[in-house]
Amino acid sequence: GYTGEDGFEISIAATQADGFARALLAQPEVLPVGLGARNSLRLEAGLCLYGQDLDTTTSPVEAGLTWAIQKSRRSGGERAGGFPGAERVLRELTQGPTRCRVGLVAQERVPVREHTPLHTPEGTSVGEVCSGLLGPTCNQPIAMAYVPRELSAAGTVLHALVRGKPVPMVVQAMPFVPTRYYRG
Repeated sequence: GYTGEDGFEISIAATQADGFARALLAQPEVLPVGLGARNSLRLEAGLCLYGQDLDTTTSPVEAGLTWAIQKSRRSGGERAGGFPGAERVLRELTQGPTRCRVGLVAQERVPVREHTPLHTPEGTSVGEVCSGLLGPTCNQPIAMAYVPRELSAAGTVLHALVRGKPVPMVVQAMPFVPTRYYRG
């Protein structure tokens, strides 16, 4: 699923959707949830949301999604390149990206939302949060952001500017909670 857990996506005709949903909800172990629940679990699992954490200007290398680039399409592969953005992606694979997607944990109990500016402790602007909330499972404020590569190491301290006040954030590896995908 899109939550850090296994799940299902079900496609059915619109005429069958209401009856199907009611049949699922009639089961005692099934509870309805909304996009807020999905979004918090997605962020805790370190998963990107297109339009928020990724867009057409984001490379899979800077987003930490190199697993999605086939080995045969990489430099030296049997079908290297030949895809949209190949020049940039192949360069970033060998030289590293200029920015990296990182996980951040607030050092105060203050949720840090998307578009919150990020600065170094000295006050230099280095980016903004793309996703952020109070993680219900990890019980702490967490966020994702793109920062310059030299600031992407775990343990790096940055400040989020929340309502004019700097909130210390520490770069942390993602996911924020262990995923439990079936790997059978």
